[in-house]
Amino acid sequence: MTRHTLALVLLCAGAAALLLAAVGLAVLPGPYLRLHALSPAGTLGAPLVALALAVETGPGRAAAKLLFIGLLLAAGGTVTTMAVGRATREAAR
Repeated sequence: MTRHTLALVLLCAGAAALLLAAVGLAVLPGPYLRLHALSPAGTLGAPLVALALAVETGPGRAAAKLLFIGLLLAAGGTVTTMAVGRATREAAR
């Protein structure tokens, strides 16, 4: 498998995760279900896109920066999901 093929597969997987999260956001009824649908977008979709870009770029500083951005997106997505869930719970009280 070439580098370009791997990058394309990762990009398609990341875009599919983002698209499914958007569909879940539009279709699901309650705020907690919507939040559950959005969490894969932040923890899986965006980091996969960053990883695809890093693979396509090849070894070097640019790839390292893209991998770091992917790690920040993965960690930030989890923290953001938890914060929004807690804020939603507090607002419902």
